[in-house]
Amino acid sequence: MPADPLTLAIRFGYGLSPLHPPPADADALMAALTGPDRIARQYRQPPSPLALSRVAAQLQAKRAMNRDETEANRRALRAANRQLAEDYDDARRALMARAALSPDPFRERLAAFWTDHFTVHLPGGRWRSVVPAYVESAIRPFVAGRFADMLRAVVTHPAMLVYLDQFQSVGPQSRTGRQSGRGLNENLARELMELHTLGVDGGYTQDDVRELAELLTGLSISDEGFAFKPQLAEPGPEVVLGRRYGGAEPARLDEVLAAVDDLARHPATAAHLARKLAVHFVSDSPDPDLVAALAARWRETDGDLAAVAERLVTHPASAAPLGAKAKRPQEFLLSALRALGPVPRALTGMGRRTLDGVFSAPLRAMGQAWLEAPGPDGWPEDAGSWITPQGLAARITWAMAAPRVVRPDLPDPRDFVETALGPLAGRETRFAARAAETGWEGVGLVLASPEFNRR
Repeated sequence: MPADPLTLAIRFGYGLSPLHPPPADADALMAALTGPDRIARQYRQPPSPLALSRVAAQLQAKRAMNRDETEANRRALRAANRQLAEDYDDARRALMARAALSPDPFRERLAAFWTDHFTVHLPGGRWRSVVPAYVESAIRPFVAGRFADMLRAVVTHPAMLVYLDQFQSVGPQSRTGRQSGRGLNENLARELMELHTLGVDGGYTQDDVRELAELLTGLSISDEGFAFKPQLAEPGPEVVLGRRYGGAEPARLDEVLAAVDDLARHPATAAHLARKLAVHFVSDSPDPDLVAALAARWRETDGDLAAVAERLVTHPASAAPLGAKAKRPQEFLLSALRALGPVPRALTGMGRRTLDGVFSAPLRAMGQAWLEAPGPDGWPEDAGSWITPQGLAARITWAMAAPRVVRPDLPDPRDFVETALGPLAGRETRFAARAAETGWEGVGLVLASPEFNRR
């Protein structure tokens, strides 16, 4: 039995909206996903080349200030810092506008899933604004493409290379290693196998991690962005999972990428990511048949993510009753914005203080600060991590205050309960919407309801 429109909108999107009808069926959902990414062109944020150029400009301005503290250099540094802050604000606005206003919310959910899977956290300073650009350039373009292409883009992006200290990794026997005494860093190699591809039970050994780490030496950065530096690369061939890579002099990037491609198409990668997709979208304890079907489709199509997504949304297990998953804080906040149906300017015109008050500070209070996952394994999926007294209190506080900022002309709560939940609204929630003393309280009670906080 295929999933109905309500299930498709909530399980695979950000819920119901007064601006867009739910997808008629799985074919409509997939047609939007595989079509042009119009919402990204409508609500833009800086791509990686521009973001990295602005990081380089800020670094140059700071170096100039360190050499000579003139008023001109102070102004240049202030302007560079202001530009980085504006880029970060634009990214927050774009995220909210896309989730709330897109006719293709499945793309937004997939972008969020893969952003979490390939977590990068670069707190504060000049690099903070690069993380949204990393998502924009290395993840979003590939959510309906080939996983191998996404993996290549992630592994060679400066944000990932900085986050996992790969840019500091030096082959001990390389020219730079012999001259400087610097050594190997295994972070990227380990996470590439354990988290990004094969999984913790993927059949690799510590020797595989070390050999892959030696192969990855050379992946680095410059002021312009990604750079492959043969002088950092460990000489000689490396054997990873029984296959031989490298050994050319000088080292070549294509030999590194060949190993990345093999990890992408490994059967253990299909199994690991099939289960992770099922857990995220359907249930913390997913149907084994769903996981097996996703893994089989992954292997059959060499990691074609659109084909895997199509199997996900059409599998009978995905038509199971809603409510098996708790919305994580970001999902809750974005689905609430979608249900409110704000005019675009209410989101795109937010100033920094409002962005902090409506978006960043509440997410932090709910326990999921934006793009600040506590480790490279991303955020937890289980409901127990999110449905806590402190987390629920923060959600209720947001639900009672933020809607009036986002949409001053709030809808009648008796109408809003239908807009936001439709047939999912229970008797208690409908009563609360009718009996609220004020409109804003009624809207807040709907958003704080158990039905709205699960999917």
